[in-house]
Amino acid sequence: MLNLRWMAVVGFLAVMTLVHREAKAQFDAKPQPAGGAKLDKSATQTWEVGVRVQAVGGDCLGLFGTIPIPTDWPEQSVKVVGEDITANTRNLKFRMIDGGVKQMVFEIPQLPGGEKASAILTLEITKNALAPPADTSGLVIPKDPPRDVRKYLGPSPLIESTNTKIKALGKELMADKSTAWEQVEAIYDGVRSKVNLGGTKQMGAAAALKEGSATKEDLTSLFVATCRSQKIPARIVWVTDSLYAEFYLEDAEEKGNWYPCQVAGAREFGGVTDTRPILQKGDNIRVPERKEPYRFVPEFFTGKKALGKPQVEFVRRLEPVQ
Repeated sequence: MLNLRWMAVVGFLAVMTLVHREAKAQFDAKPQPAGGAKLDKSATQTWEVGVRVQAVGGDCLGLFGTIPIPTDWPEQSVKVVGEDITANTRNLKFRMIDGGVKQMVFEIPQLPGGEKASAILTLEITKNALAPPADTSGLVIPKDPPRDVRKYLGPSPLIESTNTKIKALGKELMADKSTAWEQVEAIYDGVRSKVNLGGTKQMGAAAALKEGSATKEDLTSLFVATCRSQKIPARIVWVTDSLYAEFYLEDAEEKGNWYPCQVAGAREFGGVTDTRPILQKGDNIRVPERKEPYRFVPEFFTGKKALGKPQVEFVRRLEPVQ
């Protein structure tokens, strides 16, 4: 650690206290009831998430980056239990992007050659499995969903919900079903029966339907696209090393809820047993630093021209059980 004068140390500790308070305010909310789905068994894991940077070959200037961070959802709670944030990491803050991704944003104005900087949080993540609701008879497809839900009706990258064949498939599968739940379930079962899981190359929903074979990601995308083609809001839920889908229905009082389903794998409709941490929700996410939308938002890092080159290590690591 750098030799700092006493006042600088005091200032650093004050900044760390503020950062810790902000981090706790961002993450320490308790989970809320998960709407129509029932909270089931839970699992707690400890993760390290963040970045380490070293200046190699000379000074580095104007470093800026963003890192997706797990956050609270109705079925998930995230608590900051530790942090490694060096004094040369500045303007650390958190922001929610498109309602589906929490990002940690940081700056390193100057990093002399050979020196290191870090911004790493240790997170305690508790994720609940979800059980299907007891009564689905009164659920309906929303006629006028809220604005934050409406965006899950349109196309996304590799989710071509306006494709004519996908629209025809949705209409065919829903034709003889009377309730909204039965209609979505028919889409779920129809997609799983018409397209085999076993593709090796990501192609998108439309190509998966045409080929009759899909990766796990494309099969999930086809379910989402088919729901959207029939005015049913749906989205991808990204968990560590996997994904599943959610669809949105309303009750008689026009109160809406999201319901999960595992499209690729064991049959789980209206609930999921997956207790792996949720990383992001959504599949058409725009971030300020990029023009194109993302299915899954990655880390971002940039800097100004300088003598040195920053060596960057993004950290997302499960801590072993003690």
